[in-house]
Amino acid sequence: MININKFTEKLDKLNFQNMYNNDFILTWEKTRDELDAVFTVADALRHLREENVSTRIFDSGLGISLFRDNSTRTRFSFTSACNLLGLEVQDLDEGKSQIAHGETVRETANMISFMADVVGIRDDMYIGKGNKYMRNFSDYVKQGNEDGILEQKPALVNLQCDIDHPTQTMADTLHLINHFGGVENLKGKKVAMTWAYSPSYGKPLSVPQGIIGLMTRFGMDVVLAHPEGYEVMSDVEKVAAKNAAESGGTFTKTNSMEEAFKGADIVYPKSWAPFVAMEKRTNLYGNGDTEGIAKLENELLEHNKQHMDWQCTEEMMKLTKDEKALYLHCLPADITGVSCDVGEVDGSVFDRYRIPLYKQASYKPYIIASMILLSKVKNPQELFHALIKRNLNRKFR
Repeated sequence: MININKFTEKLDKLNFQNMYNNDFILTWEKTRDELDAVFTVADALRHLREENVSTRIFDSGLGISLFRDNSTRTRFSFTSACNLLGLEVQDLDEGKSQIAHGETVRETANMISFMADVVGIRDDMYIGKGNKYMRNFSDYVKQGNEDGILEQKPALVNLQCDIDHPTQTMADTLHLINHFGGVENLKGKKVAMTWAYSPSYGKPLSVPQGIIGLMTRFGMDVVLAHPEGYEVMSDVEKVAAKNAAESGGTFTKTNSMEEAFKGADIVYPKSWAPFVAMEKRTNLYGNGDTEGIAKLENELLEHNKQHMDWQCTEEMMKLTKDEKALYLHCLPADITGVSCDVGEVDGSVFDRYRIPLYKQASYKPYIIASMILLSKVKNPQELFHALIKRNLNRKFR
């Protein structure tokens, strides 16, 4: 007998009704109950799949994916999430669309959403652009629904923008919840979100910003570490400080990787581009200044080389709690001696944590599926019991 009660009983105690027919754009726009509901539904979906129970709640419908940046894990996680719920995925390739011929965002949003239940967008490269694009898209499909063009408003899921990467950071946090045996056990854990050297410069800010904006919600002691000049958005730092004060945790900053690693329970060494450089690059792209972009890239690569000592080495890991902090990364990591000559993490460190890293990544399809489900189903508790009663196997055996 499949036991779904441990999940439905958790959901009974949470207030998440506002997630119905709503988007998921920034984690700090959601309440703690809503975040906990996403974690619980994700765990329930994973449990049902492991028990060979079909969770296809849609007989038809589309999940539209729009990736304006390259992706492996998030792209396939979105496709997996849609498939898990019974949706077919259609990718919008802007190069093959009428956008190049002047089609507006309003028109694109409505034309691709006639039978869409969810739209997942990744737009993370340009400061002040990605999050704004998503909100405009959401407003346009909402208006399309109100005007009778669309029979429903598709949910929008932020698959990474210039501000936050909610599907990544929620998956990271669910990994921690299961690793430490419950969300209540995250309180007091020290998280070192640190910059690390990379031989490339243009990595988005949304992962470190997403981590400090989310993990401060759970009473954790979150440390943001980076060399001088590699600051993230000050508005997100304010969100992190506010969250920490409300949850009983702390949010601190340092320019020392060693200080961040000292006594840490969790380390997240990850390269990112300085906020001011991302702003400059956004302006250069807006002006079509390819020469300026190339010059900026070379300048920043040279600047990165001044901080090649910011690496997650075996010596650095010895500074952590009991010399065995949990190592996290959103992947792909720049691995010294493997994917590059010198990078974010020693090959020996990465190899030792390879299995938990892959487990960390495995939570993302369920997190995305949970976000979709909570936007489309008013009462997931009733749904889960109905799925058990339906007794439809995912695969024949």
